[in-house]
Amino acid sequence: MKLTRLSACLAAACLCSTAFAQSSVQLTGLVDMYAGSMQLAGADRVSQVGSGGLSTSWWGMNGTEDLGNGLKAGFMLGAFFRGDTGSPGRYDLAFGESFFARDANVSLSGSFGAVKLGRSSAPNFLPSVFANPFGDSFTLSPLILHGNMWTGYTDAALKTYNTTASDTGWSNQIVYSSPSFGGLSFNLQYQFGEVATANSKKNVGANATYRNDGLMLTGFYERAQVKNPTGALLYTDGGAKANWMLGGSYDFKVVKVYGTYGQSETKDNTSYEGKTATLGLDVPVTKAGTFKAAIAQTKIEARNATTGVLVFDGKRTTTTLGYDHFLSKRTDLYAALMHDKLTGSDYGTSFAVGMRHRF
Repeated sequence: MKLTRLSACLAAACLCSTAFAQSSVQLTGLVDMYAGSMQLAGADRVSQVGSGGLSTSWWGMNGTEDLGNGLKAGFMLGAFFRGDTGSPGRYDLAFGESFFARDANVSLSGSFGAVKLGRSSAPNFLPSVFANPFGDSFTLSPLILHGNMWTGYTDAALKTYNTTASDTGWSNQIVYSSPSFGGLSFNLQYQFGEVATANSKKNVGANATYRNDGLMLTGFYERAQVKNPTGALLYTDGGAKANWMLGGSYDFKVVKVYGTYGQSETKDNTSYEGKTATLGLDVPVTKAGTFKAAIAQTKIEARNATTGVLVFDGKRTTTTLGYDHFLSKRTDLYAALMHDKLTGSDYGTSFAVGMRHRF
């Protein structure tokens, strides 16, 4: 009788333990492939099958464990890849890309919000995605292109001018994510430099987003001294690059409009300042499809920091028109036409048709 009672108690304890520490792990990702003829301003035309027309292709794993009392532990591992060649990363690993460049972190969350350790998105990423109709497209979105690709004069002895301070993902960082306060949430982010000769170097930033019915407002600020994902100093003299952006959107049902304005500046051997403004819209034309349009213009001024001599004064303007049609919640087809113009360079035009599938 005592043995039977003991067995029952042990079984009940096991059941309680299982319920107390429920966990789940899932494999997830996205494959985006396109065919097109691509040409940025001042560059040669390339006809290609490419990866990442509207979203960068990636795969990963994530999981959570319920710790009880409202606490949850979690992890995320995510890696980019190029589906056209099967190669890992957004670019070759030999050029500094880490394998899990999208995500590599653990987190603890509860009513207080969440604390995350490891590699995850930089402050600039999500506000930029939220505030333009082409989302996270590094191929077709004018806002993302102006933030993360060269936007002006390039010289091997100087710098390649782009507005984002240090990539769209930060390694070695601590992130605090707040709960929602009436539709407002924010992230505070700190990346350790981990450079033995310059331990004080770091990246810091924050972003915030507010949502209420059809209104979305967002913004970010970041100041960077460390490259990503390599962790090396951004500038050998320890200089920093700072950028900020404010943006928003409003859904009128018949059309959704977007707008942003931001600035970026740096001072090392070249003093650079970029000012970027964008407009965009989404127009539902069928139950499953939307017409998209966006334009971004960046005004660029660069001077030699020592002599003050102007080395570039111009602007880049990029316009994209596109159509996105969903076959299901997981699969869509798209087509886009892009025009890119840069002061002092021949303009470029690009056309792409593609397919995106989530799993």
